[in-house]
Amino acid sequence: LGGRSSCEDPGCPRGEERAPRMGCMKSRFLQDGGKVSKTEPSTDKRGTAVYAPDPTAFCKPGLNSSGGAPPGFVQGSEDVIVVALYDYDAIHHEDLSFQKGDQMVVLEESGEWWKARSLVTRKEGYIPSNYVAPVNSLETEEWFFKDISRKDAERRLLAPGNVLGSFMIRDSETTKGSYSLSVRDYDPQHGDTVKHYKIRTLDNGGFYISPRSTFSSLEELVAHYKKGKDGLCQKLSVPCVSPKPQKPWEKDAWEIPRESLQMEKKLGAGQFGEVWMATYNKHTKVAVKTMKPGSMSVEAFLAEANLMKTLQHDKLVKLHAVVTQEPIYIVTEFMAKGAKFPIKWTAPEAINFGSFTIKSDVWSFGILLMEIVTYGRIPYPGMSNPEVIRALEHGYRMPRPEHCPEELYSIMTRCWKSRPEERPTFEYIQSVLDDFFTATESQYQQQP
Repeated sequence: LGGRSSCEDPGCPRGEERAPRMGCMKSRFLQDGGKVSKTEPSTDKRGTAVYAPDPTAFCKPGLNSSGGAPPGFVQGSEDVIVVALYDYDAIHHEDLSFQKGDQMVVLEESGEWWKARSLVTRKEGYIPSNYVAPVNSLETEEWFFKDISRKDAERRLLAPGNVLGSFMIRDSETTKGSYSLSVRDYDPQHGDTVKHYKIRTLDNGGFYISPRSTFSSLEELVAHYKKGKDGLCQKLSVPCVSPKPQKPWEKDAWEIPRESLQMEKKLGAGQFGEVWMATYNKHTKVAVKTMKPGSMSVEAFLAEANLMKTLQHDKLVKLHAVVTQEPIYIVTEFMAKGAKFPIKWTAPEAINFGSFTIKSDVWSFGILLMEIVTYGRIPYPGMSNPEVIRALEHGYRMPRPEHCPEELYSIMTRCWKSRPEERPTFEYIQSVLDDFFTATESQYQQQP
């Protein structure tokens, strides 16, 4: 493994053989046996993975340490102190207004709303927990993004409002307790990209990206790379733009009166009802799904709604509340940019007539199967949305990929029947896929 030190990956700059240089995601060994550290790959829609150089030099690390009280802990007190990350104006008399930077004592932690006392106004009330962070914690820094994946970091840094050198420090996905630095960069080959660097920890608690520059805290590290890039792709400029988070839904507001909703704009209609943009209590924009009378019993609906309410995830639309008198209303968070219509995944009757049923979902499942078989290829490659619509009207269906089994392709074509009632049920599809898996399992096990 001796000899020339090189990197064959795109985006990894080449330097002189013996000069202090940087590595990339795929490690190489330098002539003197020193291993170049790894960084995480970055991808964007314009090209392949771009590997960021790790500014590791041949210097002995310095000794720095980090310390301090646990986040939110106040010496000599059991109180937990939080600091406001954003302004908040109270909507209800039980709420507590505060300004960015205000400190508060947490009196009671319960769900998304915490009871707190302001150290500025001495008033008590409920505060949205996602608007505050413990004092002395990294979460109070504008450049720190907790629980952000590498993909999310790239999406955020490439979004409008960010500039060359915009950056964030986030929790490492691969090493618990470690951090990664993500920086917006530009190169002629890939355009706007994001480079990622691992932040390593010294035994005594310090941090470094390059061993020649060590720091007692992440704050010191950021300050250093703001002065000059010192081996990074760019000098750090400004923290990544962070939109103000949505306020949590009102405390204990589950079954709400119909009068609290003001319907504003019809967004769509389906087999079982309509979808409206609305305002709740004159202050919160929501989406309201109205159920046609008789389409579902109130008891069955409430059982399903209570189950759905427990499904809380950043990638799922949040269910906020319900109106249980017919016509039943389902109140969810409003997705301002949720109007994009996925033509290539949508059944013809849904495209042409807005008829969304479980049979149109079956059509979309057939498209999903094609995506799986082609390892994520966009459906109808080379065709625009209008071309797809015209082709489907004339009976066109995507052909069988070269390595797709006939049995699997047969399921897809049945999902794509023109008449919705001729498409199979999901129960039937599941049984066929179970049988297909059983029939082919031994073949996969025998492959070398």
